[in-house]
Formats: sequence, structure tokens, C-alpha cells
Amino acid sequence: MEKIDSLDRKILSIITKNARTPFKDVADRCGVSRAAIHQRVQHLIEEGVIIGSGYNVNPKKLGYQLCVYIGITLEKGSLYKSVSNELEKIPEIVECHYTLGTYTMITKLYARNDEHLMQLLNGKIQEIPGVAKTETLTALDQRIKRTLPILIEE
Repeated sequence: MEKIDSLDRKILSIITKNARTPFKDVADRCGVSRAAIHQRVQHLIEEGVIIGSGYNVNPKKLGYQLCVYIGITLEKGSLYKSVSNELEKIPEIVECHYTLGTYTMITKLYARNDEHLMQLLNGKIQEIPGVAKTETLTALDQRIKRTLPILIEE
């Protein structure tokens, strides 16, 4: 990708704070036309700078009372792709990372309650070939959720 310029950074700074900001407002704040904002955003999407879009949903409002992180140790690190393909089939898993350190992988998932978590762990995750062991960490509260800050070059 070509270098991201200061206008791109300013646009990103605005829309990452509120993706629902109308392009007209972004254009006014950036001092350019709405068409320019549309073209820049489309280019940032095509280049993979902007990934995804949509709304954040509160899992608790949908009945998911537990947010947990599961450290997964694999029998062999080379099983990462096959195990992650199986984990992807579990809709309650919202993130999966291949890591260095204590665990081979770390996943984030939501469960309705303790029984549901037990079903996910014992009935699905621990049954995946190559999973040697798991360790569950329960999140009690989330205080910070944000994207990386966009530094505007002047």
C-alpha cells in the first residue's frame, strides 16, 4: 500500500471514534468534499487499512453472561491451522490468536452460563484433535475497548 497521508489519518481518527459519523460531517471537519471522503474511505477499505464494519452488540443483552479467555495448549504447534479451523465452527468463539508463551492459542468466547461454558469446553473445544489442555480465565469486567489511536502527521 502506498503511504497513508495526513488526510487519511484524519479521516481514520474521526471514523474510528464513531463509524456512524456521516461523510458530510467528516468532509466538513477535514475541509474536503464528501466525494473525496467517500473515495478515500473506499481506497482504505480496498487496501485493507479499514477491516470490517458494523455494530458492536452487548452480549449480555443477548443472554451471554460469561466472557472467558481460554488458553489452549496444542500437542504440536503445527496443528494450529487445523485446530483453528475447528474452533471457527464454534459461534461463541469471537477471537482466536496464535501466541508465543504459555499457550499455543488464546481464544475469547461468550457463554450463557456455567453449564453452557462446560458444554463448550468439554463437548467441543477439548474434543478437537490436537488440543492437549485448556485453561480458562473469566473476565469480570471490561474497562477499555478501543482501536489504536490514529496519529495525525502535520
